[in-house]
Amino acid sequence: MAKKQKQQSGGTPATVALTAAGVDFTVHAYQHDPSHPSYGEEAAQAMGVSPDRVFKTLVADVDGSLVVGVVPVAGSLDLKALAAAVGGKRATMADPALAERTTGYVRGGISPLGQRKRLPTVIDESAGAHATICVSAGRRGLEVELAPGDLAGLTDAVLAPIGRG
Repeated sequence: MAKKQKQQSGGTPATVALTAAGVDFTVHAYQHDPSHPSYGEEAAQAMGVSPDRVFKTLVADVDGSLVVGVVPVAGSLDLKALAAAVGGKRATMADPALAERTTGYVRGGISPLGQRKRLPTVIDESAGAHATICVSAGRRGLEVELAPGDLAGLTDAVLAPIGRG
């Protein structure tokens, strides 16, 4: 992996947080197509990266509190497993407008890093099978590649089986 990218004032909150933490990461930019049916699958195709290494960031409501689930783009989030991973009983997908307001990012560009309000985060355990994974860098058309352990450490995340193939 390339040395960490030095971000200038044009960085997103996610890349600024990564730079401040001093972890190695690589930024991948691509031309976002608003008509593409899946932000995550579009990212994987545009970067030429296997979809099992590209993870989407989803915000859910678990027993009245927002929680972030990070799962491979080729699959879906198991809401029951997400709730269990944080000691909750019931989870539903969060209202998109609330997710945007709370994280400070737009849908399709929500990053688990640099959120306006830091939310409890659970990363699908499959991330641990890869040396690096890609997650949104904070806007559509921009991904960041980093070690799963660095992502977990920076977000205080737990790894759990929350993805469904």
